[in-house]
Amino acid sequence: MKVLLDTCVWGGARDALTEAGHEVEWVGDWPSDPGDTEILKVAAETDRILVTLDKDFGELAVVRRQFHRGIVRLVNLQAREQGTVCVNILSRFGTQLKRGAIVTVENERVRIRPAAPE
Repeated sequence: MKVLLDTCVWGGARDALTEAGHEVEWVGDWPSDPGDTEILKVAAETDRILVTLDKDFGELAVVRRQFHRGIVRLVNLQAREQGTVCVNILSRFGTQLKRGAIVTVENERVRIRPAAPE
């Protein structure tokens, strides 16, 4: 699966996802941060699931109806947990994410907002 990690996601997540066979790009490697709207646009154009800690992407996707290829939002997870959680979530919910779902992951809870009907 192709994944775009927001700058706020710890670099160890990239290693865990890569080791699990995912193709990973990290916004932190870009020359500058273009802002949330452009990050979500690039993720969609390159067919990548966006992984972030930032709730603003959900607003862009739901309220402003910006097209995306799936969003995983990590909430209150320790940096060292992010990689393992991401691998698990992509394994469990990859099909829904590819369809444009938004998956919010907390310590003891996972919420899935299915893709909006077209």
